[in-house]
Amino acid sequence: MLAALTLKSQPDLLEYLMKRRLITVSNRLPVTVGPTIRKSSGGLVKAMEGLTGELDLTWIGWAGGVIDSPQRQVELTRNLPDEFGYQPVFLDHDDIDAYYDGFSNASLWPLLHYLPDYSRYQEVWFDSYLKVNQVFAEAVLQTYRGDEDVVWVHDYHLMLLPQMLRKAQPRMQIGYFLHTPFPSYEIFRCHPKRSELIEGLLGADLVGFHTYGYLRHFRSTVMRLLGIDSELSVIVHDRRRTALGVYPIGINARDFLEELDSPTCRESMDEYRLTFKSKKIVLSVERLDYTKGIPRKLDAIEHFLEHSEDRDRVVFIFICVPSRENVKEYQDLLEEVELRVGQINGRFATLKNSPIHFIHQSVPFSHLCAIYAVADVALVNPLIDGMNLVAKEYVACRQDGEGVLILSEFAGAAQELFNAIIVNPYDIQQVSESIATALTLPADQKRQMMEPMRNRVVSYDARHWANRFVSDLSQTARAEPPAESDVQIDMNVFTGYSNSRSIGFFLDYDGTLSEIRSTPEEARPQGPIDEILRQLSRHEQVETYLISGRKRSDMDEWFAGFGITLIAEHGFVYRKPGQRGWSALEPNADLTWKEQIVPMFQSYAAMTPGSFVEEKTSAVVWHYRRTDPEFGTWKAHQLLGELYEMTANDPVQVNHGKKIVEVNSSQINKGVAMERFSRRNGYQLTLCAGDDVTDESMFDVLLNDLITIKVGAGETRARYRIASPAQMRQFLSEALNFFSRDSL
Repeated sequence: MLAALTLKSQPDLLEYLMKRRLITVSNRLPVTVGPTIRKSSGGLVKAMEGLTGELDLTWIGWAGGVIDSPQRQVELTRNLPDEFGYQPVFLDHDDIDAYYDGFSNASLWPLLHYLPDYSRYQEVWFDSYLKVNQVFAEAVLQTYRGDEDVVWVHDYHLMLLPQMLRKAQPRMQIGYFLHTPFPSYEIFRCHPKRSELIEGLLGADLVGFHTYGYLRHFRSTVMRLLGIDSELSVIVHDRRRTALGVYPIGINARDFLEELDSPTCRESMDEYRLTFKSKKIVLSVERLDYTKGIPRKLDAIEHFLEHSEDRDRVVFIFICVPSRENVKEYQDLLEEVELRVGQINGRFATLKNSPIHFIHQSVPFSHLCAIYAVADVALVNPLIDGMNLVAKEYVACRQDGEGVLILSEFAGAAQELFNAIIVNPYDIQQVSESIATALTLPADQKRQMMEPMRNRVVSYDARHWANRFVSDLSQTARAEPPAESDVQIDMNVFTGYSNSRSIGFFLDYDGTLSEIRSTPEEARPQGPIDEILRQLSRHEQVETYLISGRKRSDMDEWFAGFGITLIAEHGFVYRKPGQRGWSALEPNADLTWKEQIVPMFQSYAAMTPGSFVEEKTSAVVWHYRRTDPEFGTWKAHQLLGELYEMTANDPVQVNHGKKIVEVNSSQINKGVAMERFSRRNGYQLTLCAGDDVTDESMFDVLLNDLITIKVGAGETRARYRIASPAQMRQFLSEALNFFSRDSL
C-alpha cells in the first residue's frame, strides 16, 4: 500500500467521499446490452458499490459489442445513466479488431504476462488504441464536474488515459489500477510503444498494483526508460508526484458465503458428492488462456497418474471457460488441450474411473460454489497471474477447512495465501508430488493450513480493496535508511575478573543465542543452542538470565527445563528456576495505550501481505519477516513514523527490531530488569548481550563491572561486538571454561 496512510482517518474519509463523486473508468461496463439491459455481477462492480452507501458513483466504459443504430445509442446514452449511473462508450468493428483484439490482447496482454513470443504489434493497432483512449478521455471530461470528482481508471486497455486527462485537467485527481502483472524492465522494454505507455500511466496521482514485485518492476522501468529516479513509493516528474501503492484485490466473499447456503447450491453439492462418491476431487477452474499453463498442468497430472497406485479413486475436473475464441492462438490452445485430455483419458481410464472431466463452458455461479465446496484439492498453478481470484474463491467456499490449495508461486495470490502448497508450475514433478501430498494430508493439518487463509480472504474482500485504494489517492511518504557502526571484542575482557565468584549473564535469545528463523517454531533450542544453555545452567559461578521479548508461554515451553531465570516480554515478567508461575516486575504498569495500538497494527497487517500481529501482556508486535523484504521495510518505516507521533505522550517505547515493529511499556524494559537483578544479587561482574534495538536499554545501565555486547551489525551503544549467534555461543563456551579453570 501507499507509504503514508493517515492524512485522513476512516470517519474523515467517509466525509471526504460523501462530498465527492467517484468516476470509475474501465474497458467494459458491467452490463450486457441486448433487447433488454442486464446488469453484470462481476467483482469490480461489487467492490465499487460497496465502497460506501453514500458515495455518488459514475461508471464509464464500453457498452459491449457493436451498436450501429444511432437511435439505440441515443437510447442507451439516456437510459444507462438514469438506471445504473453508467456512461456508455461505443466502439465500431475496426475499434474492436485493432484496439481490443489487436493492441490490448494480442500486443499488451502477452507481454504483461511474461510471454513476449506471443506478443504482436502493428502500427494501426496503436493508432486505434490511441484513438479509443482519447474517446474515453472525452467521455470523462464531459462528465467531470471539477475538484469534487475523483477519477479511477482500470487496467491495461486504458494505459494512455491518465496522461490525456492530466493534460486536459491538470488539477484532476486520478487513480489507476493495473489488474495484470507488470513485468520486469527486460520484458516490458520489448514493446515498441513502451515509453508512451509509461508516460501515460504517470499522468495518475496514484498507480496501484497487486503485489510489491509488480510495483518494483514499474519503478525500475520508469527509471530505465525515462531516466527518472524515484523514492521508494513516489516518482517525482514534471513538477508532479505519482505515488505507487500495493493493493491485493479480494473477492466478493459475502456473495459466495450466501450462495453456499442456498437450496440450489446445496442440491448441487449433493449431486457432486453422489456422482463422485468415494473419489477424491482435484479441481481446476480457469479461462482457457495460454498464461494458465494448462498443457503443463496436464503433464503434471499424467506424471501423477503414472506413479499413483490409487489413481482410480482420483478424478480431475477441469472447468475451462471459453476465451477469445476468434483468436488463432486460443483456437490452437483448445485443440491442444482437448487432444491431451483425450490421450490421458485413453491411457488411464478404466471401468471404474475416467480421470479427467473437461468442461469447456461457463458454469452457473451456484454450481461453481458447490464444486468449490466439495473439491478436496484446488490446483491453481498458472504460469503467471496478476492475482488469481479462483484461489481465493476456493478458500472462501471450503467452510469446513478441509480443502487443500495448490498454488503457483507466480500468481499474485501466493503473496497472501502462503499457507497453500506453493509450487513452481514449470516443475512437472513438483506439481505431481504436490497433488499426491495434498490428497493424503490429515484433516487437522488441512484445517491448520486453510483457516488463516480463509480468515484473510473473508476479511479483506473486494470492498476492503476498493476502500483502501480510494482512501490513498492523495497521500505520499518517504522512509529513511538506517545507519550502521562497528566495534569488536576478544577474551581479554575478562582480565581482572578471574577470581569472581558471583557473575550474572543476561542474554537475549533470538538473534543472540539463536539465529533468526523465518517462523517462531524453527527457533526452538536444539543442537549447539541446547548445548550452550545446558552449559550455562550447570555453571556454579555464573547465574544466567534468558531475557527475551517472547511471551511467557513460549519461554515456558522451550526453556523451563533449564536451570536459568527466564525474563519474558522485555522484562515485564520473570520466573526463577523452580518457581511456580510468573511474577511481574511492575504489576501496576499502565497498559491502556494498547487500545489504540492494536487496531493500528492490525490495519498494517491487512495492508501488508505476509505480516501479522502478536499481542503480549505488555507489548504489541508487528512481524513482517514473511513479507516482500523491500515492501515490508517500507511499511515498517511508515508505521514507525505514525507511532512516534501517536504515542508521544504515552508511557511506551517504540522499537524497530529485526523484521518487527514493537511497542512496549516504558515503565519496564530489559535494562530495568537487568539492573534490578544485578544490584539485588550483588554480582561482581555482569555481562549482557543482545542483537537489536530492544536490547539497547541493557547497554545504557550504569553498573560497575558491566560488559555489553552487540551481536551482529547495526548501530549500538554496546562496548563490544560479536558477528553472529554462532560466534556468541562459542564466546560463551570459552568464557565458562575460563571461569571454571580459574576457580580450580
